[in-house]
Amino acid sequence: MTAPDTPQAAQLLVDCLIAQGCDRIFTVPGESFLQVLDGLGRQDTIDVVTCRQEGGVAFMACADGAMTGRPGVAFVTRGPGATNASIGVHVAMQDSQPMILFVGDVDSEMRDREGFQEVDFAAFFGPIAKWAARIDSADRIPEYIARAYSTAISGRPGPVVLALPEDMLSRATNATPRARAERPAQAPCPDAMQAMMALLADAASPIAIIGGAGWNAKARAHFQLFAERLGIPVATAFRRQDAISPSSPVYAGNLGYGPNPKLVERVKQADLILAIGARLGEATTDGYTVPPLTATERKLVHVHPDPNELGSVYPADLAICASMDEFAESAALWDDGAVIDFDAGAEAHAEWQAWATAHPNDHALDMGQAVQFMRDTLPGDTIICNGAGNFSSWWHRYWRYEGFPTQLAPTCGAMGYGVPAAVSAALRFPQRTVVAVAGDGDFLMNGQELATAVQHNADLIVILVDNSAYGTIRMHQEREFPGEDRISATRLANPDFAALAEAFGGWSARASTTEEFKQALVAAQGRSGLRLIHCTIDIEQLAASGASVSGLRDR
Repeated sequence: MTAPDTPQAAQLLVDCLIAQGCDRIFTVPGESFLQVLDGLGRQDTIDVVTCRQEGGVAFMACADGAMTGRPGVAFVTRGPGATNASIGVHVAMQDSQPMILFVGDVDSEMRDREGFQEVDFAAFFGPIAKWAARIDSADRIPEYIARAYSTAISGRPGPVVLALPEDMLSRATNATPRARAERPAQAPCPDAMQAMMALLADAASPIAIIGGAGWNAKARAHFQLFAERLGIPVATAFRRQDAISPSSPVYAGNLGYGPNPKLVERVKQADLILAIGARLGEATTDGYTVPPLTATERKLVHVHPDPNELGSVYPADLAICASMDEFAESAALWDDGAVIDFDAGAEAHAEWQAWATAHPNDHALDMGQAVQFMRDTLPGDTIICNGAGNFSSWWHRYWRYEGFPTQLAPTCGAMGYGVPAAVSAALRFPQRTVVAVAGDGDFLMNGQELATAVQHNADLIVILVDNSAYGTIRMHQEREFPGEDRISATRLANPDFAALAEAFGGWSARASTTEEFKQALVAAQGRSGLRLIHCTIDIEQLAASGASVSGLRDR
């Protein structure tokens, strides 16, 4: 029997993705979109990455969008598949990263009966996506795909969710793909730029907080030129540490959890804050206190590509709606004859250098020294990927995010992000070193994606920090309810992670001392494919801030 052709609607969907420049999708296959899978299997423009759980699918797509500036694309099935993938949609929204999630949906004739795996996807995803809709007409596929791309990349980038009724994908259509959607040009108003420069001329202690929506290599290069010319201290928003080169003489460090106390004080005392791309969310501002939400003696210039963000939480004295790269280029090229020169940038950079230098401690595996050895050993453009947990604090404090992009980490604090993000990064940048750093609890949220890494020949190193606990929650527990008899639900009984990596087809090593870690990292560098270093540390070594169980109990 001759195999049938791919249904026209499904083939049109694939053609529309190709027209938009899609070159990779991530999926766990489902029977609800078999027609699309057939179309994808009969072309060679789009690489299809088969994953093991829909949470990993969505995290990989989110990370891909963060690296490329174009939407990362994911396909999952209805019901359980879509709800599993919702975590990645939430991350893409809070991280302002472009992503499109396609969900195979129930047959149109079955809708609203609570059929097998039926969910109202527009209602379910509406609160956590920029746009969520269902494509009911095959003829409108090009319209919906083009709008999805435009929505995902415009203004504040974010996720779009499109449901695909199973019967719609089998329909006939003569529609053709629309042209590739591009991000609209958003140049800053010259009068607004002049007003910003006037505020800088009047300021005594300004500081910039950068990174976020639409930040890219061009924005990084031009804003760095601008800040260095004026000598303004530049801090990065939470987990936006690759927004400026750490070697810049005005880089002041990162805000978020566990920042340099001297940087915190500098932000609090600033009389002018330039928030460039950052939403000034809860994590970056330590609960809207760094900087204070309102302060009569402080001015705020807020630059963001989405007008809905400007003035929504922090009242801005000057709000500028512009793309990050367009604004940064205008700032770098601005010359009105005024001479503005600050010493604070160099001072703040020296404070950061001191803070970001690890000093040996008495732990068998000293994580600060381990990260510094990584820094001395691995290439400067290494991509570091992590999920959530205290383990990440050692990299946030001691690593140098030298290239762009080099930091893939969820600002919303989602666990399980690091391994899928590293798979995505290794496939996107096969010539670069990619490292996933994970805690033991964090790793087991999505450790199954090691199978995806091996199947798709991804080169990556996994550094797994194992303290047999949900360490972050244990830290809070010790703060609020100290004592051995008050420990509840935070202890973990773990597998042999090194053996697990080998079972997946990778290479592994164990490290319980700093020297063993160094030897393992050198050995891992000399290999390719999946490599995992299982690091065992004591729960006493809670975070890079120096927090310890005994210290918290003795307060």
